[in-house]
Amino acid sequence: MAPLDPTESRVPQAPASDSGGRLNAGAPTDPAPFGKYYLLGLIARGGMAEVYRARPRPEAKQILAIKCMRPQLAREARFVDMFVREGKLALLLRHPSIVSTIDVGKIEGRYFIAMDYIGGKDLTQVLRRCQETNQRIPVPHAVHIAAKIAEGLHYAHTLAGEDGRPLNIVNRDVSPSNVRLSYNGEVKLLDFGIAQALMKFTSEIGVLKGKFSYMSPEQIRGMPVDARTDIFSTGIILHEMLTTEKLFRGDTEFALMEKVRKADVPPPSKFNRRVPPELDAICLKALTRDLGDRYPTGQALAADLTHLLTNYRFNSSELQDFVRSLFRADYQKEEVDLQASRTSLGPDERPPGPMGGPPIPSAVASEPSAPEVLLADDLTSPVDSPAAAAPPVASPQAPPEEEKRGGIWSKIRAKFTK
Repeated sequence: MAPLDPTESRVPQAPASDSGGRLNAGAPTDPAPFGKYYLLGLIARGGMAEVYRARPRPEAKQILAIKCMRPQLAREARFVDMFVREGKLALLLRHPSIVSTIDVGKIEGRYFIAMDYIGGKDLTQVLRRCQETNQRIPVPHAVHIAAKIAEGLHYAHTLAGEDGRPLNIVNRDVSPSNVRLSYNGEVKLLDFGIAQALMKFTSEIGVLKGKFSYMSPEQIRGMPVDARTDIFSTGIILHEMLTTEKLFRGDTEFALMEKVRKADVPPPSKFNRRVPPELDAICLKALTRDLGDRYPTGQALAADLTHLLTNYRFNSSELQDFVRSLFRADYQKEEVDLQASRTSLGPDERPPGPMGGPPIPSAVASEPSAPEVLLADDLTSPVDSPAAAAPPVASPQAPPEEEKRGGIWSKIRAKFTK
């Protein structure tokens, strides 16, 4: 995909945000155009980004989630550079256990990532609800979730570029907040493509404070990491699901980091008598401090978990029922909201205004501008550390003009091999 021609004519329209930089979030009954998308309401706001429910077209039934970078972060050129590179990487990840990224770019100065909308809760919310209601995630459910995480990670770890060379992707941020459990029983890794960008700015924006609890010993020590660091993090999540307690805790960041470095892990059966010895062994192998003794691949971890799961005759519909039962009211509201979003009217389909006059316009004009498509080459700020940067990627199908210039893949790769 090539960047838009800056001289391209566009239809004048009202700004997509107010004077304070806030987007018009829209609503199911009043979609707000945002580039080629239509926002249907704000669904989450965090220190890094705001997430909106959206549709790709007024008449479309497909529901998307559009994550927009907070404006104040867009002033940090290095962060923008990494955000875009990682977003392009996410476009290549197509696996049932990884949320699909559809589009990455910039619309009227707002950097965004558009992805499939997954109705449900993240694992942090599930664990918190379990604590509040004095219950645990059932053992087979926890095993199933960990197996799906491992399968998604193995796919990413072994993904090759269009030239057949491995991309050597490591997530580096496998944590409960990035695992989504859908109301339909799916397990999805979220934010896979921007994990490295987020980790890079931990100390500067403070958003990831506490993520030390899910790092590997080698990651805490600042050593080179590979697929096994994600496996260690998956082991932490499995341990936490089985015990409903954080594995690594400390009164200070230093104390917490020391515990992670030592990786002194008690078997989960010490806290949950329903955990069989076989599962203790799997969990502890994933959490071994010595890299040579840890599971070498996500596939190996998933295989052991899946084999163990056969003893439970587990069906994914059980996870669906469990999540819905934990959040019954939220699930019912979600169904109502999605129905409203799918049946809402587009900007040109609104009922007439007072006295039969023209429809009352949305706060944002109904003619959306095209998004500015970004590639890593479009950004001039250097990445501080090639080791910390995302593997260079581009659209899998390069247009002819890119091929004439030697291919975007070779251009981006050259930046990291100088």
